[in-house]
Amino acid sequence: MRRFSGEELVIASHNAGKLREIGALMAPFGVSAISAASLDLPEPEETEDTFIGNARIKAHFAARQSGLPALSDDSGIMVDALGGEPGVFTADWAETPNGRDFRMAMTKVWTMLQDQNAPEPRSARFCATLCLAWPDGHDEIFEGAVAGRLVWPMRGALGFGFDPIFMPDGETVTFGEMDAARKQAISHRAIAFEKLVAGCFA
Repeated sequence: MRRFSGEELVIASHNAGKLREIGALMAPFGVSAISAASLDLPEPEETEDTFIGNARIKAHFAARQSGLPALSDDSGIMVDALGGEPGVFTADWAETPNGRDFRMAMTKVWTMLQDQNAPEPRSARFCATLCLAWPDGHDEIFEGAVAGRLVWPMRGALGFGFDPIFMPDGETVTFGEMDAARKQAISHRAIAFEKLVAGCFA
């Protein structure tokens, strides 16, 4: 496994919530995290149907364009009663002509569960795949997941995406109600990041 030895790392995302979380996770390692948006890098088209495939597209694109190592995250929520949907298409379910509307997407998911009388608990899991790619084409992949259930109505405004309706197993609040420090300790992204640190930074 290749070690990370640079001082700058491009975060291959335009998602402000992801940038905040990843930036905070990188801070202890003295690495300067640079957003793809600050480098005016466009968002590449995500044409794969797996988290790994799309994470690789984003990381390799940013690494090639910037000439620096790049870290991408592809993540989403998989709802068991919906056959794992929306999964890799989580962000797509929130797309509107005026940008992403996750309140609409969460309502869509819950309505689908109601329409099919899905039994409680309505189990789901958040999945995250991190890809660390270098300009020479090498990459390392790390995955994390956290199980839980969906609740309604939406609760909390501290997270992003589907956080307000996802309650992790063993918790009494949703990701949307959870403070950042607690979420970063148990989230799917944090689990993947621990593996990244052990493999490339420790």
